[in-house]
Amino acid sequence: MGTNPILGIDVYVALAAVGWADGQLTREAADAILRTASEEGLDINALSKIEEAVQKPVDVGVVDRMNMSKSDRLYVYAVASWIAAIDGPASEAAQDALNKLGVALGVPEAPRKHADEIMREVAAEDSRPERFDLAVLRATLDDRLEAARMARLAMLGDEELPPQE
Repeated sequence: MGTNPILGIDVYVALAAVGWADGQLTREAADAILRTASEEGLDINALSKIEEAVQKPVDVGVVDRMNMSKSDRLYVYAVASWIAAIDGPASEAAQDALNKLGVALGVPEAPRKHADEIMREVAAEDSRPERFDLAVLRATLDDRLEAARMARLAMLGDEELPPQE
């Protein structure tokens, strides 16, 4: 478990808000949010605040993305997309909350669609959607983001690779 989490409490509250958007947050989604926060290394005080957010409806609110890389932002969006669809196709309200989160994270529409596709691909690999493999999701997003970056650089013909954000 990490000792210096990248994703703050606001991210997990926003994930809860997406889950609550259709009027109920499933126990599976609440567990996933808490599991993700715990795996990120958040302390017990932060986890208790997130526990409150999964117990009663909240709004997406403001997401501090200052220290988040493009990969972090895509990951958070993909986890939210999975939460919105955990109990079937996302409702209109859940989709609206997901779009609001995408905007708050600064993730344009095209990368959101790619993240949705990757989320569905990873989800299809497991017969138990409530135990969705978040580490595989993160690794797949990172791999695809790097592959896209390399393809863009190859098209430009650059020999020296700039640092990844």
